[in-house]
Amino acid sequence: MMNFILISVLCGFYGVLAKDKDHKGKFNVPLLDVQTRQLVLDANQMLMLNCRGRWQLTWTFPAGLARDQVEVSESRCGRTSHHYCSQMKVSRIQAQHTGLFRCRYQHRPQKHTSVYVYVTDSQWPFVEDADMSADVLYMKEKEPLVIPCRVTNPNVTTELVKSYSRSLSPDQRNIIWNSRRGFTIRTPTFFYVGLFFCQTTGDKVKHKSRKYFVHRLVNKIKDVYLNSSEPVQALKGERLVLNCTATAELNTRVNFTWDYPGKSVSAGSTSKMLVRHPTHTLFYSILSIPKLQRSDQGRYMCRVTSGDQSQQAQVNVTVYDRPFIRLKPRNGFVMTVQAGEKSYRISPKLRAFPAPEVIWLKDGMVAADQCSRYHRDGNSLVIRDVAEEDAGKYTVLVRIQEHRLYQNLTLTLVVYVSPKIGEKAMLLQDLGSVPRGSRQALRCTSHGVPAPHIHWRWHPCPSKGL
Repeated sequence: MMNFILISVLCGFYGVLAKDKDHKGKFNVPLLDVQTRQLVLDANQMLMLNCRGRWQLTWTFPAGLARDQVEVSESRCGRTSHHYCSQMKVSRIQAQHTGLFRCRYQHRPQKHTSVYVYVTDSQWPFVEDADMSADVLYMKEKEPLVIPCRVTNPNVTTELVKSYSRSLSPDQRNIIWNSRRGFTIRTPTFFYVGLFFCQTTGDKVKHKSRKYFVHRLVNKIKDVYLNSSEPVQALKGERLVLNCTATAELNTRVNFTWDYPGKSVSAGSTSKMLVRHPTHTLFYSILSIPKLQRSDQGRYMCRVTSGDQSQQAQVNVTVYDRPFIRLKPRNGFVMTVQAGEKSYRISPKLRAFPAPEVIWLKDGMVAADQCSRYHRDGNSLVIRDVAEEDAGKYTVLVRIQEHRLYQNLTLTLVVYVSPKIGEKAMLLQDLGSVPRGSRQALRCTSHGVPAPHIHWRWHPCPSKGL
């Protein structure tokens, strides 16, 4: 008896699992309440679609249908209210709403189901507005050309017309017609460069689509560069903006791809722009990260491709937690130089961010104001034509005023001066003969740094021959 109960429980358990498996399989993708892959409605009718699934649902609509023209209501459904139901309604649907209506899981967008809706209107056989402005289509090498004159009725007969030339009918080999896509030219030649439009006849009236200008692309990238060629330094929380510029020949079209540390978590956003010049075209892709984190530091690479051509530019970005100044002498606090040197550079070790203001003092006064031979080069002070009076105390003041950071460093410069005898530069008079036994005074004046030592030596006069 116990065995029978155990077998019954196990059978019931596996039956529940099997039922749950079927249940999950049934709603692996959302289900629509329509049995066909397409619907055909007349203009001004109401479109209502119901969708059911295991998770929360969302809708996507054709580009011609604005979000505020759609009513969506959500509810829980099923016998135990474990399912999600969503109803989408368009009260007065129009020809320009023709297209794909898709119901998908909100957090699993790859799981979806769809229906294509045609909204017929004898006055608007084409989905696009029939104005005189031309759209530009680019013919790419070894790729099909699509002229997207979609129609609002799947049964309409359409032909492709090249302006100032002739009409082309689909042959389903090279020229393929699809009411949802338009005309596809599988292997386009130079014949398909120029102005095209689609045409259909209804009630003895010809209707034309908008005009499309087909242009053959050129793949020639001349140069790619970023707005910063030097490494970029920034503070945590600041905004980072990198502008990638590509210079290309006329008629070239390019694609931008960014690689950077925060790409996987969508830390940044990009925007594009192009500017045409008489001899070339400039393409811009701007990467923006609103608030930098330490995890955003690293290599940022902009890759530009056009056909089989590719060029790239990169820059390293460093992110600091806070502003700072680090200042210390490079080779001790006392420096020495020989007078007469063409130039001498006083260059302490300085690291700071953001870029600081640097002021050099000599003996407490601004160095550049004291002598025209002093000038600042970056963070260093350069002394030209070193002289003895250049010796003294040099102080570098470093400050970042917006963050109230200040630091200074004083260094001593010793200028060596070669010793010289003053009397050597003077024309000495010949003392001639002096009385024997008289007292005479001889003076020797010398100067140098460090102070020189003086030694006297007596050289006897050469003996006179008798």
